[in-house]
Amino acid sequence: MTDENANPTSESPPPSAAASENAAHAATEPTEDNLLDQLRNDLEAAKDRVLRSQAELENYRKRAAREIEDHRRYANLPLMQDLLPVLDNIERAIAAAEKTHDVAGLLEGVKLVARQFEETFARHHCVRIGALHLPFDPHLHHAISQQATDEFPPNTVVLVAQPGFQLHDRVVRPSQVLVSRALNANP
Repeated sequence: MTDENANPTSESPPPSAAASENAAHAATEPTEDNLLDQLRNDLEAAKDRVLRSQAELENYRKRAAREIEDHRRYANLPLMQDLLPVLDNIERAIAAAEKTHDVAGLLEGVKLVARQFEETFARHHCVRIGALHLPFDPHLHHAISQQATDEFPPNTVVLVAQPGFQLHDRVVRPSQVLVSRALNANP
C-alpha cells in the first residue's frame, strides 16, 4: 500500500513562491484595514473637533456682541445716576418758587443746582473750556464776532457768549466767543 495519504510522517512539498506571497499579503491585509479604520476614526474626530471649535467661536462672537451692545446701551448709567439728584433739586426749586415769591432764595437755589451740574460733569470728565482773555483757538472756540479794541492783543477772546465743554480730550461743544481785533484793522 503505497498511499501517500497513509503516511503521516511524509513531508509535504515546500510551499510555492505564489503561496508564500499570498500568505504574506493575507497577514498584512488586516493591518492595512486596521490602519484605514484608524485613519477614518481620526478624520471623524478631527472633523468633530473642528465643528466644536467653530461652534465655540460662534458662541463667543455672539456673547461678545451682546456684551458690547449691553455696554453701549448702559454706558451712560453712572452719568444718569449722578444727574438724577440735580433734577430732584431743580424740581424742589420750582416747588419752592411756586409756594413763595422769594426771588433771592430761588436765585440762590438755581445757582446751587448749576454748580451741582458742573460738579457732576467734572466727575464724568466733562469740563468747561477756558476762553475768556485767552488767545483764540479754532479747535476750542467758535468766533461769532470780532470786536475792535486796544485793551487786548488781536485774536484774544474778549467775551464768552456761550461756554464750551470738553470730554477728556474731545470738544463736546466749542465756546462761542467774541474775538478782539486791532482798532485800525478793517472788519
